[in-house]
Amino acid sequence: MRPIVFSMAVALLWSSTPFIQMLARPPEPEWRPLFNGRDLDGWQQVGPGSFQVVDHVLQTQGGMGMLWYTREKLGNVTIRVVFKLSGKDADSGVFIRIPEKPLEVWMPINKGYEIEIGDWPDDYSCAGVVYSFSKALARPINPIGNWNSMEITIDGPRTVVFLNGVKVTDYHEGQPVPARKSEGGEPAAGLRQNSGYIGLQNHPGPPVYFREVSIRPLK
Repeated sequence: MRPIVFSMAVALLWSSTPFIQMLARPPEPEWRPLFNGRDLDGWQQVGPGSFQVVDHVLQTQGGMGMLWYTREKLGNVTIRVVFKLSGKDADSGVFIRIPEKPLEVWMPINKGYEIEIGDWPDDYSCAGVVYSFSKALARPINPIGNWNSMEITIDGPRTVVFLNGVKVTDYHEGQPVPARKSEGGEPAAGLRQNSGYIGLQNHPGPPVYFREVSIRPLK
């Protein structure tokens, strides 16, 4: 009788213990770095300005241009960037869903999305929003000079952004957006593709620093 009782006890423990059930789940996919910390291998500049690697960190210089990742289009992934601003007017962004290889900077603006990096007063242009498309759900950016971790999930037609562990954006293709402004270079309205190239914006003003750009596929 003892082996039977023991087997029943194990089965009951397995079915009722969340921790043991968690152990049976497949592990989370690992993060894969796109920036190697040494040079711009796999990346290419388009437009004015540049990025430099200084002490294993990407640094924006001038602009307005973009450093884009040339090796693959990305969809159904989470992109993690760790960045910091060096001044009040520091400005950058992570471009996603770029449909084709960019030869100039305006195609990514008008046919992709920019996930804003900056600390501007407008809730449609602060860190973590889809610039000019989504209104910030929160504003958890750290003070100037401190590192921030931003995770951008591209899940089919859905874009979700967490900044420092706080959800800032949950945007679905086709949801209502503010009317486009005729001045200021605001991106064109319209649907974007479910996957595409990504890029980092460089912009005039104080530099923005990136110490990590990594991706992890969705389960």
